[in-house]
Amino acid sequence: MAFDPPSTLKPAEVAVAMVEAAVMKHNTRYDKIFFKAFMAGVMLSFGGLLSEIIQGGAAGLNASNPGIVKVLGGFVFPVGLVMIVLQGQELLTNNMMVFPMACIKGAVPWWGLLVNWIIVTFGNLVGCLFFAAILVKYTGIISTAPYDAFAVTFAMWVARARRGTESWLMVNSVILRHKASDPEWHQIFLRGIGCNWLVSIAIWVRVLARCAVCPSDKSVASCRITRDDFEDLRDLDTDLAHPQIFVSAGYDHVVANMFSVPLGIMFHADLTTAEYIRKSLIAAYIGNIVGALFVALPAVYFYLDDWRAAGLADAEAGEAFSNMEVERVKVSEVRSQTSDNGKSSDNGKRED
Repeated sequence: MAFDPPSTLKPAEVAVAMVEAAVMKHNTRYDKIFFKAFMAGVMLSFGGLLSEIIQGGAAGLNASNPGIVKVLGGFVFPVGLVMIVLQGQELLTNNMMVFPMACIKGAVPWWGLLVNWIIVTFGNLVGCLFFAAILVKYTGIISTAPYDAFAVTFAMWVARARRGTESWLMVNSVILRHKASDPEWHQIFLRGIGCNWLVSIAIWVRVLARCAVCPSDKSVASCRITRDDFEDLRDLDTDLAHPQIFVSAGYDHVVANMFSVPLGIMFHADLTTAEYIRKSLIAAYIGNIVGALFVALPAVYFYLDDWRAAGLADAEAGEAFSNMEVERVKVSEVRSQTSDNGKSSDNGKRED
């Protein structure tokens, strides 16, 4: 009888996988890290652009039912995160969780955390600015009303609407009150905590899924989703739910803001770069770090306490998580042998 492995990893295995991921990132060449971060900034901006198009183009619905508009915007935003995960790119908010775990357990030096965060920060920023300037502003795809107006309202202070210089800003008054009505520094900081708390849980769930699409006994080329395999897709749906929550709720993701706020400035929002850095970038950055620690620190405390005793320190050499792959290979071999035995038995019966 074939043995079916569980569709999810154990929490301790997920924690080890997180540490090993940080070790792999630490050992990757800096130029590769930067370009992966650049691509991640572009991919996330694709989702941010789609979200702004949906929210900015629904002025009538926003006036009558603003909650639906925010949920729709949150529903499409995670496409960027999916592309980042599937391509193995470098996103800052992800590394804010895995690197502290590895550093606490001694698998990565603390200076490695600082170097990685600095490189990934600038890579994500350059990717977002490239996308906003070249693929959005200069292409003119949202240079007409109401999209250009929404890009400004999403990034700026509501004072312009109060002065009456741009009456159309009131169409998006709900967005303004929640996202751009001059929130205090501590409010953006707290929103950053909520955002990356959810994002870090999404990352945890994504790693926890042993197999999101293809069963372990199928190659990628031959994989076809069957009724028996459909249940594995629940992990992917759960993974997408957390980003949908933070976007719909209006929490602040530092990398997402690297696209949306500079885009508003490019469309002449009444906001300076210095104000963006001082009030949004720094506050959201620190808040995202704290939000990631709300997942990383409990994981270390609960599941990595016996790091040395259980031999989990082998993660630095890439051995701990590879043992899980060996287990999956063995299961696959058992299934193959069972299938071959079944075929041989059927052939024998036919000969008789």
